[in-house]
Amino acid sequence: MLVLATLGAAQRRHLLPARKQHKAQPEPEPSLVVTSRATVIDVGEPFPDVERARAWLDGAGEDDLTPGLAVLNRALHAHRVAAADPYAHGIGRDDALVVRLGYGDGEQVADGLWTDARELVDSTSRRTRRRRRIPAAQARFAALLTGRQAGLASEELVLRARLDLDDGRDREAALQTLIAIDAALAELSADQTAAELGPRLEELRGLREGVASAAQSAMTGLLEATERDAVSHALARVEAALRARVAALPD
Repeated sequence: MLVLATLGAAQRRHLLPARKQHKAQPEPEPSLVVTSRATVIDVGEPFPDVERARAWLDGAGEDDLTPGLAVLNRALHAHRVAAADPYAHGIGRDDALVVRLGYGDGEQVADGLWTDARELVDSTSRRTRRRRRIPAAQARFAALLTGRQAGLASEELVLRARLDLDDGRDREAALQTLIAIDAALAELSADQTAAELGPRLEELRGLREGVASAAQSAMTGLLEATERDAVSHALARVEAALRARVAALPD
């Protein structure tokens, strides 16, 4: 069960008179914003007693958060489709301001309350991984903004395919991966790094048939496990080829 609540920001006081509201202050105060609370309640197998619930909470961690994020992202995707809003998107672990795991009675947790709960904080290993990625990402960001490097359509298509695959939208992932692999083959073949990427391009050409077959199945129904595996493998190899292309670009 998913319960969504809007937590309103307090109204700002000391507003300027109406005739002066068009003038911005040199150092405006930070604006208060509305936040949302998403509570994912597992109603499948209730704890038989408080002792069992406490034991679960003592050992709970990041792995217990993953299913809840999946539930929330399915709801956000459904909203995106229902509202036909291309700017609506899912969230990742780092998007959450606060993350809590806990237990309580039905009405209690539906209101965001708990019998007992604890806050999850990013582990040191997660922070370390982020720090390692930041310098390379910042360098690429600067290169793209200044025009020293060109972004590829296949890079964006691969990101969309990865999101679909990770969120369990296998049909969409198959269709998106087929487009991504075709775009990558066309773009990388004409890229300045084409010589260095020759073996990778040959690999992608060999994987395309399996992806095309999965995409054809996706047009009419669900994918078989082998088809999903083919899409997953091909997508990972396109991602690897794009990373190799960035590494081969001159500074």
